[in-house]
Amino acid sequence: MSTAVAEFKPSEKLLKTRNIGISAHIDSGKTTLTERILFYTNRIHAIHEVRGKDGVGAKMDSMDLERERGITIQSAATYCQWKDHTINIIDTPGHVDFTVEVERSLRVLDSAILVLCGVAGVQSQSITVDRQMRRYNVPRVAFINKLDRTGANPFRVIEQLKEKLKHNAVPVQIPIGLENDLKGIVDLVKMKAFYFEGKDGMDIQEREIPDDLKELAQKKHEELLDAASMFSDELTEALLEGTPTEEMIKKAIRTGTIELKMTPVFMGSAFKNKGVQKLLDGVLDYLASPVDVKNKALDQNNNEEMIVLESNYEKPLVCLAFKLEDGRYGQLTYVRVYQGKLSKGMTIYNMSNNKKHNVGRLCRMHSDEMEDIESAEAGDIIALFGIDCASGDTFTDGKLKVSMESMFVPAPVISLTIEAKESKHLNNLAKALNRFTKEDPTFQTHVDAESGQTIIKGMGELHLEVYIERMKREYGVELITGAPQVAYRETITSKADFDYTHKKQTGGQGQFGRVAGYMEPIPLEETLNYDFVNKVVGGAIPREYIQSVDKGFKSCLERGSLIGFPIIGVRCVINDGAYHDVDSSDMAFQIAGRYAFRQGFNKANPQILEPIMKVEVDGPSEFQGAILGSLNQRRGMILNTTEEDAYCKTEAEVPLADMFGYSTVLRSSTQGKAEFSMEFSRYAPVPRNVAEELMKKYKVNNKDED
Repeated sequence: MSTAVAEFKPSEKLLKTRNIGISAHIDSGKTTLTERILFYTNRIHAIHEVRGKDGVGAKMDSMDLERERGITIQSAATYCQWKDHTINIIDTPGHVDFTVEVERSLRVLDSAILVLCGVAGVQSQSITVDRQMRRYNVPRVAFINKLDRTGANPFRVIEQLKEKLKHNAVPVQIPIGLENDLKGIVDLVKMKAFYFEGKDGMDIQEREIPDDLKELAQKKHEELLDAASMFSDELTEALLEGTPTEEMIKKAIRTGTIELKMTPVFMGSAFKNKGVQKLLDGVLDYLASPVDVKNKALDQNNNEEMIVLESNYEKPLVCLAFKLEDGRYGQLTYVRVYQGKLSKGMTIYNMSNNKKHNVGRLCRMHSDEMEDIESAEAGDIIALFGIDCASGDTFTDGKLKVSMESMFVPAPVISLTIEAKESKHLNNLAKALNRFTKEDPTFQTHVDAESGQTIIKGMGELHLEVYIERMKREYGVELITGAPQVAYRETITSKADFDYTHKKQTGGQGQFGRVAGYMEPIPLEETLNYDFVNKVVGGAIPREYIQSVDKGFKSCLERGSLIGFPIIGVRCVINDGAYHDVDSSDMAFQIAGRYAFRQGFNKANPQILEPIMKVEVDGPSEFQGAILGSLNQRRGMILNTTEEDAYCKTEAEVPLADMFGYSTVLRSSTQGKAEFSMEFSRYAPVPRNVAEELMKKYKVNNKDED
């Protein structure tokens, strides 16, 4: 027994591990901040800027497209050491079209740094990112960046954090000078001033607080103690006795942060190398280690009962694949280990399909470079090679049958038809689509059965643009993109009889089959596309041919007669028929079924259905009029509007056909401050004028084809 106790020493390593993400609005300086963190922790030996002006580009933006546009598209994972702690960092995109990258990162992180611009403050995407952090209960510290820029005002940003994001934001630092005069920061816990001097701010000087800041520092120090004492009785008592220690203050702030009841605010300028090292100290002091966070999983053997995983390497293995990448070394799977130990040569099982995999190679990732390791324990974020899986899959060592709660993946909201300019590129196009759909669950593709066109779907216009651009660069495929198309459906509205006899006599064996019965609509709320009922008695149709009739009916569902879209909501009942001993066959009854279906369908008052989307628009209340107007113009039906603080949420049902280009319209009418999400709600009949227009178009197209 004693050996087991002695063995469980790595908890020290666990306590000194931090899995953090760096999230923010686009252009708040996240990637620059990561670059500085890597530099100060000796992971890189020179600093490069984001837009790649020096020909190198930031370490974390390893895609050419990222370096040119100066935006982060994929989350890169890296790790570093700071004061004997291991920090795994995931740099995430800030653009709304790449939300799934942020969702993915937050799913596997224990805590995060919310970066805010000292001039612009809380922006629209900061709100989205904050909402995502709340969804996954991620503790966070805030870093007010760009304090060297004209117009920077950190205290205004703190007010915005309180008002717009409802954070209990408490500064743990104040800046020494602002804009061009930014020299350093005052640490409100230690009550000392820190200056970042020498080349690249490497030389940190600790001095007394400048006289002109003493009064402000004392006031803010007292506010900090007040806020922190809410989370520690020990600190409250010490304050009454007048003996609070630095340790007590830090412990109380840490408790408040991990409970999501307090957000410590750090300050500085990553670009000017001020304040980054002190932010790193704050990550160690205040953010959660894997031990502090509750990770839940669903027990597959026990009706998906919720169980809590322990960050203990002696327990059975549970890990989650949260990102896939086809890099230059083959398929890379980024994995977060939640429980147990993952070693080279071990066998792991994919819980989604029970496939067995051998772990051949384990590595730690540093943006697009890697270092081989022998094993990983609970709390680690590493990459595996050659494991075929999808993102969001759970792996275990076979002892447990659990799956992590699946990551929230928003449904794609925009689709485009694509085709390769030259047929010789088709092979590469297939490879590219296969790779991108595996890597990104919000990028989807399918071939339209009716038109034969390849359709791609994504989170917004920029999202699809980036993929089209990547296909061109990485696979050499030039694409022609067409207008997006809506998935209409056809159905029937009344009961109709059918009775069809198929007779054909050619020299030799002929064909004969008679099918009779009726079809009726299935209510749309039953969400049943097709139902086949056999009421034939007395052997009017032999048993072996009943399946053939069903096959004949099913083949008609793929294409309706109104506008050539699939048919849904039809129940077919057969109650009579006839056969011939010699001439009846499987084929004859399939054909009879097909014609009987068409006969019934045309008599049953068919109609066209369109997809209705449930649209939620979130934005500042000042734009409520513009938001409601934009939905009403699109045949929208407003279901509900709620106002909370300075924000309004509008719920509406809008036909998908009218939603194309909406993201651009919404962004321009609300200065980019509103965002919308859209998911499929139901199918509903189209208005008569729209139906006539669609049928006319279909007839014209069919004439052209004929």
